[in-house]
Amino acid sequence: MPDLQITEIKAFVPSKDFALSKQFYQDLGFKMAFEGGGIAHFHFGGASFLLQDFCAESFAENFMMHLLVEDVDSWWDQIQASGVLTKYGVRVTALENQPWRMRDFCLYDPSGVLWRIGQNLD
Repeated sequence: MPDLQITEIKAFVPSKDFALSKQFYQDLGFKMAFEGGGIAHFHFGGASFLLQDFCAESFAENFMMHLLVEDVDSWWDQIQASGVLTKYGVRVTALENQPWRMRDFCLYDPSGVLWRIGQNLD
């Protein structure tokens, strides 16, 4: 019988300016585990993604990541306090309770990638 267990799944997140994007994610609190060959591996706890030194603008502006967290209010507060909004000229939306039973907000990275950061509502 074949072993079809999945170890993990990661997205390749595009970046218009690789150096700028790497610093942005580090300023958000992600750790860069390695970099090489135009790829940087980032993680925060058990969540990870691969930042790529490549960007098709229409793709980046239509790309969305979802980060499920335990306390979305703490994440929103941390992003406000981190200085990334001013430093990188990115924007964040207000916290909202969604009809799909999540409380979330959106953060746009320097390349236009939309991160929907939220927590499940009971």
